[in-house]
Amino acid sequence: MAPTALICDTQPWKDLKAHVGDIKKTHLRELMADTERCKQMLLEFDGITLDYSRQQATVDTLKKLQKLAEAAHLKDKIERMFSGEHINSTENRSVLHVALRAPRDAVVKCDGKNVVPDVWKVLDQIKDFSDKVRNGSWVGATGKPLTDVISVGIGGSFLGPLFVHTALQTDPEASKQAKGRQLRFLANVDPIDVARNIAGLNPETTLVVVVSKTFTTAETMLNARTLRTWISKELGPSAVAKHMVAVSTNLMLVEKFGIDPKNAFAFWDWVGGRYSVCSAVGVVPLSLQYGFSVVEKFLSGAWSIDKHFSSAPFEKNLPVLLGLLSVWNVSFLGYPARAILPYSQALEKFAPHIQQVSMESNGKGVSIDGVPLPLETGEIDFGEPGTNGQHSFYQLIHQGRVIPCDFIGVIKSQQPVYLEEEIVNNHDELMSNFFAQPDALAYGKTHEQLLKENVPDHLIPHKTFTGNRPSLSLLLSSLGAYKIGQLLAIYEHRVAVQGFIWGINSFDQWGVELGKSLATQVRKQLHASRAKKEPVQGFNPSTTTLLNKYLKESSDVPATPTTLLPNI
Repeated sequence: MAPTALICDTQPWKDLKAHVGDIKKTHLRELMADTERCKQMLLEFDGITLDYSRQQATVDTLKKLQKLAEAAHLKDKIERMFSGEHINSTENRSVLHVALRAPRDAVVKCDGKNVVPDVWKVLDQIKDFSDKVRNGSWVGATGKPLTDVISVGIGGSFLGPLFVHTALQTDPEASKQAKGRQLRFLANVDPIDVARNIAGLNPETTLVVVVSKTFTTAETMLNARTLRTWISKELGPSAVAKHMVAVSTNLMLVEKFGIDPKNAFAFWDWVGGRYSVCSAVGVVPLSLQYGFSVVEKFLSGAWSIDKHFSSAPFEKNLPVLLGLLSVWNVSFLGYPARAILPYSQALEKFAPHIQQVSMESNGKGVSIDGVPLPLETGEIDFGEPGTNGQHSFYQLIHQGRVIPCDFIGVIKSQQPVYLEEEIVNNHDELMSNFFAQPDALAYGKTHEQLLKENVPDHLIPHKTFTGNRPSLSLLLSSLGAYKIGQLLAIYEHRVAVQGFIWGINSFDQWGVELGKSLATQVRKQLHASRAKKEPVQGFNPSTTTLLNKYLKESSDVPATPTTLLPNI
C-alpha cells in the first residue's frame, strides 16, 4: 500500500492554520453573544446533550474542520473499522470492540466471518456462570457461597472495569443487585495492593478472576500466584479450581496454573486492552457483582453510540464533533492538555480510564506509515469530580495555563438528598457549580468590573480573570448502566476520530514495551545479587548507585524466602 500524505500537508489543514489568527482576535464573550451560533452548537442524542458553544470556534471553524475530516478520509476510516479491516496495521489486527456490545442479530465481520455469534457464546457462558455463583449453586471448596470477588489484571484489564464498577455502585438498580457482595480490583504488583485487597476477606467466600490474554503478563501473574498461595494455604491446593477462574485465550497455561479450562472466558486479538471492558475482561467481574441483566444494559448503551457514530452525519455526530474539536484545540490552538470534569462522584474513575484510552492510543510520534510527524498528537488527560477539583487545580485552569475542559453533568442524581429549610437540595448545589464554571472560564472578570466592585487597586491584577478559556458541556439525563455505556463509547470513538485525523495508529502501544524489557534486566540483577551475592553490573552509573543503595538497605530480605503473605 502506498504511503498516505501527512494531514498537515493538505489544504484544509493550511486553511485552519490561517484561520487561527481570526479566532485569537475574538474573545469568547463576543462569540457567546451570538444567539444563533450558540443554538447551532447544541446537539441532543438519546438523552445526552452536548453544548460546545464555549469552544473557541465559529460556525466557519466547524465547516473547515469538516473539510479536514474529508481530507483525512474520516468516513472511510470509520467504515473500515466497523467492517473488520486490519486497521491496526503494525499488529495486523482488526479493531472490533464494537462487536463486543452488538445485539445477537447484528452482523460484524472479521476476515469474512461474523464474530457476533462467538461474542454471544461467551456472554451466555458468563451469564450462566455468574448466575450460578450469585444464586449459590456454585460454591467454594468448603460449601460456602462465593460473595467476594477479586479481579486481577492491569491496564485496560483494570481501569475500564473499575470505572464501570464505581459508576454502578450507587445506581439504585445495580446496588440492589449487589447487596451482600463485594468486588475488588488487584492491579499493582506492589504488595500493599495485595494487602488491601485481601484485608477482611475470607478465602472460603472469595472468588478470584485472573485477567490476562496470554496468561504471561508479569505483574498480573505474580499477583495471581500470590492469591493462589493465599487460597491454598487456607483451603489446600485442590481448592484453586473452585476459587479461581480466568479471562484468557491461553488455555494450556490456564490449566497448568490450576484453573479448569472450562472456567476460562475467551476474548480475541481484535480487542485492545484499553477497549476491553465490554469483553469478558469487564463483563465477568461486573456480572458477578451486579448480575448479567445490569451489564447487558451497559452494553446496549455502548451499542447505541456505536450505531450513532457509524451512521450520523458528521455535523450531528457526538464522537466526531468532540474528536474534531480536540484536534482543533491541540494542533491549531496549541493546548496540549484536557481536563475531564464529571460533576458526579459516581464518575470518579472515569478520567483515569480515559487517560489510558486517550494517551496510550494517541501518544504517537510517527504516522501509521512510520513517517516522523512534524506535529504534536495526543492530549495530556487528567481530571477529578466536581466540586473536589475546584478546590484542587481549578486555580491553574482559571488564571494559569489554558486547558480546555469537558464538564459532564447528570440531571437526575443516583442518590438524591433533600433537607428541610435548605434553599436547594444537594444535587442542585452540585449542578449550580456545573453550570457556573464554564461561564466563569469563558467570560472571566475584567478590570472594569473589579473597579465597580471597589476592589483595591493593588488587588485588581490578582483578581482579574482573562476568560476566553474553552470548555464544552455534556449533560446526561441520568446515570444508569445504559448511560454509563454511552459515555464510555463516546470517548472511545472520540479518541479514534482524533487518531484518524492525525493519521496515526491509535490501536497499538509500542511505547509501553521498552520499560518492561529493561525491568527484566533489573529483575535478573536483583535475583543474582540477593541469591548469589553478585555485584551490580551492566547499568549506567546512576542506576548502579541506586540499585546498590536499594540492595544494601533491604539486605534483611532473605535470599531464599519462605512464604509470607500480608497481614492486615
